[in-house]
Amino acid sequence: MTNDNMNIGETIRAMGQNAYNVKFDLQSLSENKKNEVLLKVADALTSSAERILKANDIDIKSGEEKGMHEGLLDRLRLTTGRINDMAEGIRQVASLPDPIGTVLDDWNLENGLNIKKISVPLGVIGIIYESRPNVTADAFSLTFKTGNAVILKGGSDAINSNMVITDVIREALENEGIDPNAIQLIPFTDRSAVKEMLSLREYIDVVIPRGSAGLIRMVCENSRIPVIETGSGNCHIYVDKAADIEKAITIIINAKTQRIGVCNAAESLVVHEDIKDAFLPRLSEAMKENSVELRADEASIKLLPGAKSATEEDFGTEYLDYILSVKTVKSVEEAIAHINKYNTKHSEAIITEDKEAADKFLKGVDAACVYLNASTRFTDGFQFGFGAEIGISTQKLHARGPMGLKELTSYKFNITGDGQIRK
Repeated sequence: MTNDNMNIGETIRAMGQNAYNVKFDLQSLSENKKNEVLLKVADALTSSAERILKANDIDIKSGEEKGMHEGLLDRLRLTTGRINDMAEGIRQVASLPDPIGTVLDDWNLENGLNIKKISVPLGVIGIIYESRPNVTADAFSLTFKTGNAVILKGGSDAINSNMVITDVIREALENEGIDPNAIQLIPFTDRSAVKEMLSLREYIDVVIPRGSAGLIRMVCENSRIPVIETGSGNCHIYVDKAADIEKAITIIINAKTQRIGVCNAAESLVVHEDIKDAFLPRLSEAMKENSVELRADEASIKLLPGAKSATEEDFGTEYLDYILSVKTVKSVEEAIAHINKYNTKHSEAIITEDKEAADKFLKGVDAACVYLNASTRFTDGFQFGFGAEIGISTQKLHARGPMGLKELTSYKFNITGDGQIRK
């Protein structure tokens, strides 16, 4: 191991110890104190907007020089409006009920013991993420409100933005008499830093990766710490034979083009063959108007002038670009089978006025979020009323879908007796 790697390892281990120590202080904070601090942090972010934007500008210019894709640049870019949104998300988290200390269940045994099941913090949460600097603020607000300490490892592309946002938060914490180690950002861009972080099982209770499929796979394969997967998004929209065509077009435009570089953007379109002749030419016009390239199967391509032939790989790709795959099917059952084969368990939608088809789709599709006649872009903690999110979990254990406050808690049993012993 080189001296640099030794320094990385020593620094990250010290950060783990710091987080472990501070988590006990955070667990004792009152709801009022946590809310007061969150509001101060929100104000600090907006008042520091110029400082944050200067750092973000360095990251953007570096990304442009490296030829970063437009969708990834959009994820990276901050504006005054996006900083205000970050602050508003924190304020919304402050306004939400504190889930800690909630009595989830309460019962008495015949021997007189009283058992209460009570929500508690997870402890120390490690978050590994790419490009999006807003995750830094979102992660802090949710972990702090739930009494958890957080160690962040952002992507190298956003290192300057993340460092300044973290500094602003830590300064606000110190001003409120809170140990700033409630949030720590790993300052190293070397890949070895991630592996060091993933070895800290004695300090970190859970790791949550946010980013590409490659990042999530790497974390799952290398972590000694339990992982909650927040997956990539190959999101589908199925246009049923009973769909309202204009409604479908409006939804698809929104889901595909409102922001192309996000995990809940639509990447794949599935169309019932009975509606393709009326629907696909209208789709072609709409996608051309929005500069979206179509990659279609043999049954669809003749109705989509200018479309390219879709490959097997296209049906399973998260493009994060102005590209949409198109597949024709003969039934809702075939649509469900196709989606379950190629999806990433994130967000899927059906457009139909047929209740039976809708019910089959909603029950049959295996995904965290399944929509009827609505855009997949709503899969978002802020949109769900969570204030912010730590990520979109695509697994089934512990949490699924947008992870807000409740998803960052565990529980314990408090048992009260009066001298009972077991015989």
